[in-house]
Amino acid sequence: MDQTKTPYEAIGGAKTVRAIVEAFYPRVQAHPLLKPIFPEDITPVMEKQRLFLTQFLGGPPLYSEKYGHPMLRARHLPFPITPARAEAWLACMSEALNEAGVQGEVRDSLWARLVMAAHHMVNTEDQ
Repeated sequence: MDQTKTPYEAIGGAKTVRAIVEAFYPRVQAHPLLKPIFPEDITPVMEKQRLFLTQFLGGPPLYSEKYGHPMLRARHLPFPITPARAEAWLACMSEALNEAGVQGEVRDSLWARLVMAAHHMVNTEDQ
């Protein structure tokens, strides 16, 4: 990965972030483990994810400007996130990254961060 570019720049910026989000959420809505913890109207969630991923990848701090510090774990505590749901989320995200054409070193680096974040959100055991 070009060390002079942020991951945001390396994947293609806003266009690619939007493609990831648009590929990801239909998968979430179709997944039997994930669908129950997401609202019927997914549009506001998609917008928050777009803002968050932009910032998470080193782009403009859009999420913080609108909502304050991401506080990921705290914001996800109201939802029962099990290890199985974290893995389901990651599976959907992997497919979305594939669909958006994110590959190579930048994908590997991003993936490591997403895996850590997904597992950090777990707050409930599988039943």
